[in-house]
Amino acid sequence: MVNGIINLKKEAGMTSHDAVFKLRKLLHEKKIGHGGTLDPDVVGVLPIAVGKATRVIEYMTEAGKVYRGQICLGFSTTTEDASGEVVERTPVSADLSPEQVDEAMAGMVGDINQTPPMYSAVKVNGRRLYEYARAGEEVERPHRQVSIYDFRRTSSLTFKDDCCYFDFEVACSKGTYIRTLSVDLGKSLGYASHMSFLERQASAGLQLDDALTLAEIAEKCQVDDWSFLLPIEYGVMDLPRVDLTDEEAKELSFGRKIPLERTDSRLAGFYQDKLIAILEPREDLYKPRKVFM
Repeated sequence: MVNGIINLKKEAGMTSHDAVFKLRKLLHEKKIGHGGTLDPDVVGVLPIAVGKATRVIEYMTEAGKVYRGQICLGFSTTTEDASGEVVERTPVSADLSPEQVDEAMAGMVGDINQTPPMYSAVKVNGRRLYEYARAGEEVERPHRQVSIYDFRRTSSLTFKDDCCYFDFEVACSKGTYIRTLSVDLGKSLGYASHMSFLERQASAGLQLDDALTLAEIAEKCQVDDWSFLLPIEYGVMDLPRVDLTDEEAKELSFGRKIPLERTDSRLAGFYQDKLIAILEPREDLYKPRKVFM
């Protein structure tokens, strides 16, 4: 059985499910899942769990994300990104200043409410929103609260064909729609807008610089080089870590609760640098939610 975490560099044109399907064939392993969906047009880090590592997928999914992309002020689209049809045009004045953009971006840092785009996989009454959108149907969408930790411009403003383009970087919580963030930023500046490009730089502690494409993984498999499989510990990099004593590790192996300094959050319990349990607070103790010994 193949076990471990893969830092996959997803390329444009494939869904996250496509990537998992191809890896199942490549690794001859059915038990594979991904930690955090990427839209087909989005490239970048897609954490993959293989074999026993699928037990930590939920913690990879909950982790924060870092993206780099580009926003276009001047017109909006049906999908809120460059793949959609134009909905509205608002010519951008060349008087728009970098300071105005920066101020609007700073105003979106913190906890904000978002309405998921119609072209998204969110379910309403048992159907995906994109299914309603493709059928030309409108439906009331649920609001969600997300956290924006950092949102800043990383290039100068470029004016072309009544539009304004600029690059950005954002660090955010799970569930954040960067497309919607781009549209809402445009609204705050008084312009129709969309996200013209997006690349996920980091997710679940994995970095794009270290990611491998499917083709690169296939090449390694052909020569029995399994170095791309990272230890299961990589799946909990965003959880607070606690190093356990011999006695604490023994108690956890029996499924018993142990006393630890209270943090009111889940902990990744390590013993001799190996993940042995995910711990949850229960009254004044910590209970093992999952044991990996």
